[in-house]
Formats: sequence, structure tokens, C-alpha cells
Amino acid sequence: MSRKRRRVLVYLDTGGIKVLPQDEIRAILRAADDIISSGGRGILAKILKGSRDKKVLEHKLNESPVYGYFKDLSIADITSKIDWMIKEHYLRIEYDFRLPLLVYTERGWEIEKDTYTDELLSKMKDMQRTLNFDLLDTFRGRNRAMMLLLLEKIRKSKDARYIPILEEWKKRDYKKVRQAIAEVIRELQLGE
Repeated sequence: MSRKRRRVLVYLDTGGIKVLPQDEIRAILRAADDIISSGGRGILAKILKGSRDKKVLEHKLNESPVYGYFKDLSIADITSKIDWMIKEHYLRIEYDFRLPLLVYTERGWEIEKDTYTDELLSKMKDMQRTLNFDLLDTFRGRNRAMMLLLLEKIRKSKDARYIPILEEWKKRDYKKVRQAIAEVIRELQLGE
């Protein structure tokens, strides 16, 4: 006979926080990206604190662009901000058997998608200089809506210097993304 395992209960405490600035909301969502569906509030707070915890280092969570964002705050204060994010429906908790894990809500994902594509766009600008296309290998299989948003941002930039990168990306991705890339290339060429 198996023993019934109880879920780890979560008690949210916003510490009286009424509102968070947009840059803090984006930072928390960005830090959550590496642990979505695999980690909880505690590990997220450690990333944002800049903790040298074994688990943080072992999973290379210290490589997050927002690692240490709240380095001057206590873990309790950071956790209050995370709890506010949950109460305000940017993040939610889902259980994997008995453990509470963080996932994005639709509202949170829309913000993270925008933040992450801005980050990728910045890296692509660096590619224009270096012509090192290794990052493109990580694009295949990523969330399609996010990649289409990235392409939309490139299209809106009207910057033809992206064309060599797009040509290289087109060789490496799935058919539907390749079609979207080809359309952006055509528009950038017409803009020249």
C-alpha cells in the first residue's frame, strides 16, 4: 500500500507591496524563464538575490541576465515581490506531484516574450559585427510566437544589415519559420 503524499502548501505574503515598477516585473519574469515548470519561489528568489547556492551554480542559473538584480534585498523581501507577481497573475503555481512549480500566466508570458526578443535582437546586432552565427542554432524549436515577434521587430527596424543573419537563420529553422524569414528578407530588400 502506497503512502499518500501531501502537496507542499504555499502561503503567499506580499509584505504589503501594492505595486511593482515595470522594470522589476520584467526582471522577475526574465529570471523565472530558466526555471519555468521546474523550479519554485525559493530558487527564483536566489537567482534574483545573486546567491552562490550549489543548486543555482549547478544549473548555471547564475548566467541569467538578471542574476543578482535584487542583490541588496533580503530573500524574504524578494519572495514578497515574487508573491505579488503571483497574486497579480503574472506567474502562477502548478503542482508536479507534491512540489509547487512556477509557470507563466498569459499576461506574464506576453511581457517575457517581449523582453526576451529584445535580448535576442541585441545579440543579433552583435552578430552583424562578428558574423558568428552560433546563436542561431538555439533558435530552432523555440516558441514560434516568440520567434515571429523577433522577426516582426527586425522587419520594423527596416535595417537591411540583418539580411545576412536572416539568410543564415533560414537555413537552420523549420518550414513555417523559414517562410516568415523569407518575407522579412523581401521587405528589407525592398526598403533598400
